[in-house]
Amino acid sequence: MTDFRLDVLAIGDAIVDVIATADDAFLQEEGLPKGSMRLIDAAEATRLYSHMGQARETSGGSAANTMAGIAALGGRAGFVGQVARDQLGEIFAHDIRALGVEFTTPPCDTDEPTGRCLILVTPDGQRTMNTSPGASHSLSVSALDEQQIRDSAILYLEAYLWVPDSPRAAMERAIEIAHAAGRRVAFTLSDIACIAKRRDSFLDLIQARAIDMLFANEAEVKALAGIDAFDPALAALQDKVPLIVCTCSERGAVAVENGRRVAVPAAPVERVVDTTGAGDLFAAGFLSGQALERPLEECLRRGAIAAAEIISHFGARPEADLKALMA
Repeated sequence: MTDFRLDVLAIGDAIVDVIATADDAFLQEEGLPKGSMRLIDAAEATRLYSHMGQARETSGGSAANTMAGIAALGGRAGFVGQVARDQLGEIFAHDIRALGVEFTTPPCDTDEPTGRCLILVTPDGQRTMNTSPGASHSLSVSALDEQQIRDSAILYLEAYLWVPDSPRAAMERAIEIAHAAGRRVAFTLSDIACIAKRRDSFLDLIQARAIDMLFANEAEVKALAGIDAFDPALAALQDKVPLIVCTCSERGAVAVENGRRVAVPAAPVERVVDTTGAGDLFAAGFLSGQALERPLEECLRRGAIAAAEIISHFGARPEADLKALMA
């Protein structure tokens, strides 16, 4: 894959993460189930933000976090996502470019503000996410740079952005461009809530062989297959996708490629501080291994190491030298 200008190009929500600590009592007062992810409008985002404690703001979003991880690993990453012409839009663009990720999507003129995710982290490391997508759901086909897609070895798409009509149309067009150019398409199921809304659409994608690499966790695999047990659910899907990659929490991760199953244990973590972005960084480690054409087991190991690093501190962006950790 070294002949490509970019190793991975992602399309996803352009979100600014606002991260603060909170105790269980605060979650109960706000009626927020611990570990949940809910969509909120701009008014609710403003209200909740006013109740949160001291916070830090950084560019975020699931696929954007993955691209930041790939850049930290020395890979060549690009990101496509929609921001508005506002302060948070400027924060997002500055942050992701400063991390070495190519970001050329121009801001749009919309009444919706740049998306933000208010993340409350409890002392046990669990994160409760409250996402206001804002302008990110205004992404359209016209925002795509078709040559950028052709120049990328892997196109990586997130299910969070597949639900609204306009960005879904953009991603469908991106899949067409990528496959016409002989590129691989990776898709992450993102969250079980996305499956509840678009399960038939995801199954249609799989049936049409539009997905070459599928990322999920155990719950998402079971929900997509419609089977309560993990192994039968994985077996039901594995013949329909060339490569399925599944995270299994503290038990590590498993991948099935053309019928061959490989598993690795979770990397050791001294203390869980914040699980925000663990799945995103796992995907970064795995995709970076794919870009280097490493064996499947090594790709899984790289994913596990990247995920372990991210949950040992606050935030969804790496703080340690990921390249050194992979050595």
